[in-house]
Amino acid sequence: MIDFDDRVAIVTGSGAGLGRSHALGLAARGARVVVNDLGNAQDVASEIDAAGGDAISHDADVSDEAQVADMIAKAMDRWGRIDILVNNAGILRDKTFAKMTLQDFRKVVDVHLMGSANCCHAVWPIMRAQEYGRIVLTSSGSGLYGNFGQSNYGAAKAAMIGLMNVLHLEGARDDIRVNTLAPTAATQMTKGLLPEAALDLLQPETITPGLLHLVSENGPSRTILSAGAGTFAQTRIYETQGHRIQGEITPEAIAANWHLITEPNQQEELQDAFSQTRKYALRAAKAKGATLDW
Repeated sequence: MIDFDDRVAIVTGSGAGLGRSHALGLAARGARVVVNDLGNAQDVASEIDAAGGDAISHDADVSDEAQVADMIAKAMDRWGRIDILVNNAGILRDKTFAKMTLQDFRKVVDVHLMGSANCCHAVWPIMRAQEYGRIVLTSSGSGLYGNFGQSNYGAAKAAMIGLMNVLHLEGARDDIRVNTLAPTAATQMTKGLLPEAALDLLQPETITPGLLHLVSENGPSRTILSAGAGTFAQTRIYETQGHRIQGEITPEAIAANWHLITEPNQQEELQDAFSQTRKYALRAAKAKGATLDW
């Protein structure tokens, strides 16, 4: 039975939609919750309190470092610890790249990427000191696969994967587990983008159980969990075995060997950037009859 008794959780962007569902789901299983949103945060906190839970609201703009610091300080003053951080806050400024202003590009990146970084950075020393933490970053299919008219959103959401990979490595010693949720749900952000019939199936409540697993005591780390309408899948990034070019390395040699470079047999997940560097260097050394102490 997964429960969050005595755990303290912060859920950003939890005044409505998916974030609200996450906050209610955590509270229902015993977590004390900071409901963060620029609007409706107090309504959700009151809803949790009325159901017998324990919640406070905070209207921090996650892209503002000082406001995030104030939110963290108030949570610590109230409960003395922070165990779970769900980075869910987000905005859309959809336009084709040709028509988009860089101001709109930057604003979306500020909220999604810098907002997540601000919150993670603020809770990081707390989680390290208590040797426990569970962090979820929120990506989307737009970040993983692309979506027309969402270059700003897609870039910011793809960045969640890189941030997760590094924080997973740096947090492992202190039992800080970091995952990414890639949901597709019926929310204010997706209203008007999806057919009504699909929206009826893609309710936030069908996704929150996956989030609760990710932030549980025995949850995974460095996992991209894609979710929607009750279906859950793990998204993985693979690298082919590749092919070492013999002789002169030219663009023509790359083209001639493209079928070998992209051959999917024996493709693998790499655990860090140096795993890739090691793979290439060892293969080159072997071809030269040399050995590397690596």
